[in-house]
Amino acid sequence: MPTDINVLIVDDSAVVRQVFGEIINQASGLHLMAVASDPVFALQKMAVSWPDVIILDVEMPRMDGITFLKKIMAERPTPVIICSTLTTRGAETSLQALAAGAVEVLAKPTIGLKDFLTESAAHLVRVIKTAAQANMQLLAKTQRAPVTPSTAKVAPSATSAALASRKAVAPLGKIIACGTSTGGTRALEVILTGLPENCPGMVVVQHMPEKFTAAFAARLDRMCHCEVREACDGDAVLPGRVLIAPGGKHMQLKRQGTQYCVRIFDGPPVNRHRPSVDVLFRSVAQVAGSIATGIIMTGMGDDGAAGLLTMREAGSYTIAQDQQSSVVFGMPKMAIERGAACEVMSLSAIATWLAGETV
Repeated sequence: MPTDINVLIVDDSAVVRQVFGEIINQASGLHLMAVASDPVFALQKMAVSWPDVIILDVEMPRMDGITFLKKIMAERPTPVIICSTLTTRGAETSLQALAAGAVEVLAKPTIGLKDFLTESAAHLVRVIKTAAQANMQLLAKTQRAPVTPSTAKVAPSATSAALASRKAVAPLGKIIACGTSTGGTRALEVILTGLPENCPGMVVVQHMPEKFTAAFAARLDRMCHCEVREACDGDAVLPGRVLIAPGGKHMQLKRQGTQYCVRIFDGPPVNRHRPSVDVLFRSVAQVAGSIATGIIMTGMGDDGAAGLLTMREAGSYTIAQDQQSSVVFGMPKMAIERGAACEVMSLSAIATWLAGETV
């Protein structure tokens, strides 16, 4: 018989502990094992019983969430969901947590917290159940030390100078579209840091809260040879540039004369997400077709599966990440089952294949 997922909440906010606890106790398949106001109390409770999933605030007294997370990942890798404020500081700290092995990030506002948490109940339950299925051994093995700017960006070369000189008039060319969710920040780090500075233009949807994508793009930009930025409406898709859809907005590929650019817009969630991978993939299929490549990687749910199939039917080359290298084999699995993938590859194989693509 299946057993309930035991959840530990570690947060110094009594409101968060109360509301999250009520949501968990009312959800089928979940059980609130314990709550703790800080990591020191949490460790005492975990000495008695170990949780299946931990919901963790990152800013707490006595021991900060990042230190606690690293300790857990070193001793006994466990799915950890970060609960962070919708602020620039919260975004930066959350990225540190994802790099340290956290599975997912939940954003909480600084005001109207109780109403927000109650309205987000269904999403919280889905995230907990998905986190419980995450490949934690994979996450533990792929943890990487932070990369400083000095180890990534290099002095301008003849190639980068040539790219810069033609950015304003870059002709239509190869397009790579990528969609991912849970576990995707690590997967994107792997593939983007291996891209050459003359890689084809790339558009990316990573399911991530508003304000977090700017910090994520800036972090990747410091690590990569190519340019990585959070997309703005009208940005050109150019060789050597990776555009990441902003959290809370959809992104589409458009053709404007002899160039590709992106459209950033509001709209209802698609497959419960905004940005949605399906929205991006369908637009790429329509305007780029056979000169585009679509890649769907680790993540929960089925967002992107239908869009990847549309890309394949339009003549695009399509790739799905395999189960063994996925933190959560949800989105790729659904795409494979629909026949949307021309090929199934490991994350390292995807990185190698992309590294060989040049303009």
